[in-house]
Amino acid sequence: MRTVIYPGSFDPLTNGHLDVIQRAARLFDRVVVAVARNGSKQPLFSPAERKTLIEHSISDLTNVTVDIFEGLLVEYVEQQSGHAVIRGLRALSDFEYEFQMALMNRQLNEHIETLFMMPRASYSFLSSHLVKEIAGLGGDVSPFVTPEVKEALAAKLGQAGVN
Repeated sequence: MRTVIYPGSFDPLTNGHLDVIQRAARLFDRVVVAVARNGSKQPLFSPAERKTLIEHSISDLTNVTVDIFEGLLVEYVEQQSGHAVIRGLRALSDFEYEFQMALMNRQLNEHIETLFMMPRASYSFLSSHLVKEIAGLGGDVSPFVTPEVKEALAAKLGQAGVN
């Protein structure tokens, strides 16, 4: 069984993330969406909330599971019997950072491959940060996130309803 790990903060899950998950699910026997705990970031949603939002958004994908992890990614990939890490790339700036991370992970464990996947062009500009900013200003985030995420943003931001 070929397993790929898709790590990220997913704060919150966007349609760009979902696109990568759906496409990875077609390419691999098992996909683990790994919600990272990152002490250097101030997330809007807790890891458990992010995990739940992702699970609701991918409920139709039977070969995808969601987990929370902390620590070195290569160690987590080994624990999950993973063969590769998949990372989404939106722009050249993503590539520079992700390339550096992939090379470091290869130094830590040369048996784990990193694969890069570009989202659809319509999602190439999309980021969780921008979604939170739009939602915080009362903008319509429905083109960028699932209905569950839209509702969770509205509840978290104390709004009667994010457009």
